[in-house]
Amino acid sequence: QVQLVESGGGLVQPGGSLRLSCAASGFTLDYYAIGWFRQAPGKEREGVSCISSSDGSTYYADSVKGRFTISRDNAKNTVYLQMNSLKPEDTAVYYCATYVGSSCSGGMDYWGKGTLVTVSS
Repeated sequence: QVQLVESGGGLVQPGGSLRLSCAASGFTLDYYAIGWFRQAPGKEREGVSCISSSDGSTYYADSVKGRFTISRDNAKNTVYLQMNSLKPEDTAVYYCATYVGSSCSGGMDYWGKGTLVTVSS
């Protein structure tokens, strides 16, 4: 069964850190670019970051640049999102998804069910 499972969300104070994981089962992540997306209450889903599989290129939304880092461990079939200096506006459900191909462009294929990140004092 093809599945993406996010984990690592939770409640954190402003300025804190979390590391999200996106684990794949039923298929190999090696061949896909992987994106992290988030959706805050009452807002549309937005792209946060992406890592390609072709050359490992990474991309970040301006709102998280310098604070978030995406990485992948193909041996563990997992992609990570390290989130530092978290702000209340980072509160959202975070999703990972595969792109159809190896680059961070084009359509999406598989989606996880999301993990909730709440940044609050």
